[in-house]
Amino acid sequence: MAIEELRAEELCRPCDPSLFEFESTEDLECLDGVIDQQRAVKSLRFGLEIRSKGYNIYVAGLAGTGKATIVKRFVESISQSGEVPDDWLLVNNFKDPDKPLAIRLPHGRGCELKRDMMKLVEGLKRELPRAFDSEEYRDRSRLLVERYAGEKKILISRIEESAKEKGFQIKSTPAGIVTIPVVDGEPVKGDQYQSLRDDLKKEIEEKQAQLNQEVRVTLREINRIDRKAREAIEKLNEEVALFRVGHLIDDLRDRYRDHPKLLGYFDDVQADVLLNLKDFLGDEEESPSDLAGLKMSEDKASLSRYEVNVLVDNRYTVGAPVIYETNPTYVNLVGQIERKARFGAVYTDFTMIKAGSILKANGGYLIVNAEDVLKNPLSYDVIKRVLKNDEIKIEEVGEQFRLLSAGGPRPEPIPVRLKVLMMGNLYLFRLLFAYDEEFKKIFKVRADFAEQMDRNEENVQDYAAFIATLCRQEGLRHFTPGAVAEVVNYGSRLVEDREKLSLQFGDIADIVRESSYWTEQAGEDLVEAKDVRRAIEEKEYRSNLIEERIGELIEQGTIMVDVEGEVVGQVNGLSIYDLGDFSFGKPSRITVRTFMGKEGVVNIERKVELSGKTHDKGVLILSGYLGGKYAEGKPLSLSATLCFEQSYDMIDGDSASSTELFAILSELAGLPIKQGIAVTGSINQRGEIQPIGGVNRKIEGFFDVCRVRGLTGEQGVIIPRKNVRNLMLREDVVQAVREGKFHIYPIDHADQGIEILTGVEAGERDEEGNYPEGTVNARVVERLDEMAEALRGYSYPE
Repeated sequence: MAIEELRAEELCRPCDPSLFEFESTEDLECLDGVIDQQRAVKSLRFGLEIRSKGYNIYVAGLAGTGKATIVKRFVESISQSGEVPDDWLLVNNFKDPDKPLAIRLPHGRGCELKRDMMKLVEGLKRELPRAFDSEEYRDRSRLLVERYAGEKKILISRIEESAKEKGFQIKSTPAGIVTIPVVDGEPVKGDQYQSLRDDLKKEIEEKQAQLNQEVRVTLREINRIDRKAREAIEKLNEEVALFRVGHLIDDLRDRYRDHPKLLGYFDDVQADVLLNLKDFLGDEEESPSDLAGLKMSEDKASLSRYEVNVLVDNRYTVGAPVIYETNPTYVNLVGQIERKARFGAVYTDFTMIKAGSILKANGGYLIVNAEDVLKNPLSYDVIKRVLKNDEIKIEEVGEQFRLLSAGGPRPEPIPVRLKVLMMGNLYLFRLLFAYDEEFKKIFKVRADFAEQMDRNEENVQDYAAFIATLCRQEGLRHFTPGAVAEVVNYGSRLVEDREKLSLQFGDIADIVRESSYWTEQAGEDLVEAKDVRRAIEEKEYRSNLIEERIGELIEQGTIMVDVEGEVVGQVNGLSIYDLGDFSFGKPSRITVRTFMGKEGVVNIERKVELSGKTHDKGVLILSGYLGGKYAEGKPLSLSATLCFEQSYDMIDGDSASSTELFAILSELAGLPIKQGIAVTGSINQRGEIQPIGGVNRKIEGFFDVCRVRGLTGEQGVIIPRKNVRNLMLREDVVQAVREGKFHIYPIDHADQGIEILTGVEAGERDEEGNYPEGTVNARVVERLDEMAEALRGYSYPE
């Protein structure tokens, strides 16, 4: 079976700088629009334009694809044509101060009402003292006082006359009115009364009882007169106050006559002003208002109850609001009720209530990050509640748990019309969709941002425009065509596909910035291809300390990896070491031992719990392949142990399954494997070689080891043929292949791989089902038959 290795031209697809007609990116226009995200843009437009309930948007995509920037820019462009929402404000509820009233006004009129109410209070504070300091008020209030004082004087005179006729004196004390008997023109007190004759004392007591009854009647009448006096004074005060300032409130009624709720509020304001006139008057001593019961207390009542708390002010908003909440805590989303300390006590009122992002975005769009929302307690719940009920309640966090209430105002719920865009990865979307049945009802639109796009001429030119835009925005050095071509190559390498380009523009932008830095360090004006290559090398150098240490251990022989010679049952597999911001490939020695038994293929890593599920699956597939290939008409009598030598961390992935198979076949056939050839690729039960990830890093990792040990011209890597399109290898690897010092073999089936590794034909079954003698497969069948026969004749000791 002839196996062709790949030519140097097939190992990389470098971008041709001649595709670009500019001298530098400074000649290009800035990028206008989104690069190749038609699916996401179409989904966004649909979700933003449909007005039906529940069509909020989950924006899915990897970090660095620019989805946050794109979404914000796209939403802002659409919002420009939207309607400016109304203002929302809170005013005092004079009937129930703990429940402030929520008022809705056209945008801009919220602050207008706030100013009007401030002017009203200033007018009241100015006009009311003048009204009650006028001569007219003084005269009218004095007449009322004198009138009712005269009525009281007549009543007192009558009771005094009646007391005199009955032989008593009347005396006022702090405890009330006291009646004192008079005998022989002198008041009788204490011991004198006890010395009187019994008949005289009895007469005095009878008359005193009658007099006390008259006193009680008189006192009730005096109280009635006092009450009438207060009512008359209050009526006079209201009359004077309304005459002086009633037009101020009437003007407000006229200005806001189209808002019934405000008209009711103005009525309550007027009633409260008339009830608390003392709050607007001065503190002059012995003013006429004092006589009318209007003197203020030392602790003057606060006039903040007449203030207007503008929660949402849209006077400067253009179109529908767009709020990007970067810290979606419960307080930042809902709002808060602030508290202040005064004289050792904490207090609050409706003026200290602040709106959150949801209310600020009301009538527009709210953009949040899914991970941030889920990290903050109650944030996801409150977003769901608002979207389900179309209203928001500003309340303390403690109210959510009903465990502790600090008291304070509870404003009316405010209606909300809102479109929420939640950005996150696809994994979070799947979790929410699977475990929260309400999620699918609320977020009915998913906008998927792709992580890669086709590498065609249009998209390559867009890459150049992106670089030009970034250079202008951040003041970077502009790029030559050769430098842009290197960035394009880097974009293909990021996605490991020569036919694709990365859409993770965060990574692309970093390389552009770092390339500009190295150009500046060299004192040059334009970024050249060498600067881009240096930026990539320096970026890797900052993160590849572990790679270097492992390379040193391999070179020293501490980590045992052979790149020359032949060994039975031993193959170099290729692994990826992922360090988060950096990953690299390095060879790992995989060994197999076979022996008589019925255990099948045993994965030592699994036995010690160092094997992931995907790796376990790959090993189990080997049993299926071996059974189908070599034991169709007989039982498979085999025990084999697989091991990644000198591996002490978790191993996962099935990319070593073909490597493990080749080691098993080598051990069974007794054929040595060339140690200069490493293997990667997964296998299915039919022996077909399936593509794997990280092919470039795996090849380069083994190449680096061979280069350090010395290239012999016999070394190389076996890869799945379906991974050929993923090859974007480094130039030094390509050059080594061009010079015949390194080889890359693409295969489709396990038989091709074992032939390359052993140099022996794999062999195919003839019409009778037998393999040609001396082939790998024939040797394997022969060895399996020997073990099965030995196992049948073996008797286990009792």
